[in-house]
Amino acid sequence: MTSASSKLRSILIGTAVTVGLGLSTAAGAEELRIGYLAPLTGGLAQTGIDMRDGFLLYLDQHGNKLGGMDVKLIIEDEQGKGDVAVTKAKKLVLQDKVHILIGGVLASTGYALAPVSTELKTMYIPSIPAADDLTQRRLKEFPYLIRTSWSSSQPNHPLGQWACDQGYKKIVTVAADYAFGYETVGGFQKAFEDCGGKIIQKIWPPLGAKDFGPFIPTIKGDADAVFSLMVGPMPAQFIKQMRGAGFKKPIIGGGTSYDEFVLPFMGDEAVGDVSSLHYSAALQTPENEAFVKAYRAKFGKVPSYYSENNYTTAMWLDEAIKKAGGKWPGPEELIKIMVGIKLDKTPRGPVSFDDMRNPVQNIYIKKVEKKKMFGYDKDELWNTVIKTYPNVDQFYTYGKDKFLAQPVYDKNFPPCKFCE
Repeated sequence: MTSASSKLRSILIGTAVTVGLGLSTAAGAEELRIGYLAPLTGGLAQTGIDMRDGFLLYLDQHGNKLGGMDVKLIIEDEQGKGDVAVTKAKKLVLQDKVHILIGGVLASTGYALAPVSTELKTMYIPSIPAADDLTQRRLKEFPYLIRTSWSSSQPNHPLGQWACDQGYKKIVTVAADYAFGYETVGGFQKAFEDCGGKIIQKIWPPLGAKDFGPFIPTIKGDADAVFSLMVGPMPAQFIKQMRGAGFKKPIIGGGTSYDEFVLPFMGDEAVGDVSSLHYSAALQTPENEAFVKAYRAKFGKVPSYYSENNYTTAMWLDEAIKKAGGKWPGPEELIKIMVGIKLDKTPRGPVSFDDMRNPVQNIYIKKVEKKKMFGYDKDELWNTVIKTYPNVDQFYTYGKDKFLAQPVYDKNFPPCKFCE
């Protein structure tokens, strides 16, 4: 193991850690100071670790430099709590004098950090928080924000169309009862019903639910399939309990229901289930194969979308700072530069920005299969890509003006007009 790898392994969870990867900054040279916020303790700790490790892998591969600038990365544990994230973010800006804030996991954390970036005039990159309105109706409130990940409904519009194309007529949704669940279901429902399908029931288990026994018997028997949206440790329990209860119809889901973060905790009960997202570790491109192998060699696991989003975030910053001449140009200028950059060879595929600072990218329809990939010698669960919707933006086929004229997707929008 290299000294850099040893340093990565020595990060103490639950503390603020400055990561220099063993490399010193040249005397007098300007360093790029990045404040990194991720949940490293609590129920969302593994997602935070995946986030952090994706970003660190890119730095390790590039000599701890972005765009020629030495990087001082200061990692803070935000515990999956918006109020903690705000406190830590203010400390990073006011005390550590960081140029950029990156991170957060939950949509609520993204909404909590965005006003801090505005107040302190500090660039903020929500590399995971997917709340639609961060880059939609509320974007004008957040001039220092640019998102490198996705918006909640973005991958679910194509999935709704795909489900319709499979001949499904009636679907029941079962989704975690919070904003991300509402926006995910909303995007799926909108596209599915626009092509003739019907959502006939919506079920909302509480966020963090472990026992789905009270909900499974209520699923309407005339549904052709179930659409699920689960997060954290919920997905594996949901699938096991659904199949254990004898449910044999198709289950499709939002990306976090079957992301590589949770696949290792699933068994054969998940095989054949379909989901959508802007990344799959099973993408068969040279860029993704190299990423998967490098990540697995260093961290002992297949990268999740949490890992890839942060790896690609670092890649985007690298290119932007190069274009800025290897110097910090200020938040407004760097955002302008980033918006103009298209990355053709990221692990997730080609990606660019729309005019509201959200990625335009491929959306992959993925089926869980048990197979060998990339030369690994055992059968494992992988998200095999079965269809690609290229260059999908956050407004899908609706157009920006028409899309923004409707309310943000929530628990009651679109209304469940086919529910009884």
